Amino acid sequence: MKSGGREAPPGQDLPTLDFSTFVLSIIGSAYVHLGDAPGPDGAPDRDLALARQDIDLLGLLQEKTRGNLSGEEERLLDQALYDLRMRFIEVSKGS
Repeated sequence: MKSGGREAPPGQDLPTLDFSTFVLSIIGSAYVHLGDAPGPDGAPDRDLALARQDIDLLGLLQEKTRGNLSGEEERLLDQALYDLRMRFIEVSKGS
């Protein structure tokens, strides 16, 4: 399977590239930076500045795409921003 002109590794199907997949990748990155998910090396790595940047990026996407998203995409962004902002506050207080 090709994606962006590159061959996928044998036996590995890549997800369809769409807005929701893009948003989910940023959400995953935010959870890694909040220390709630393992990083690329398998260990949790908390970096609140990068978590804040991921959350701000999602907020920017929400602002710039307002009125151009499907209901499902809008709900995904709204819920992700709410959850991540609440988790950021919780983690920040514990630091």
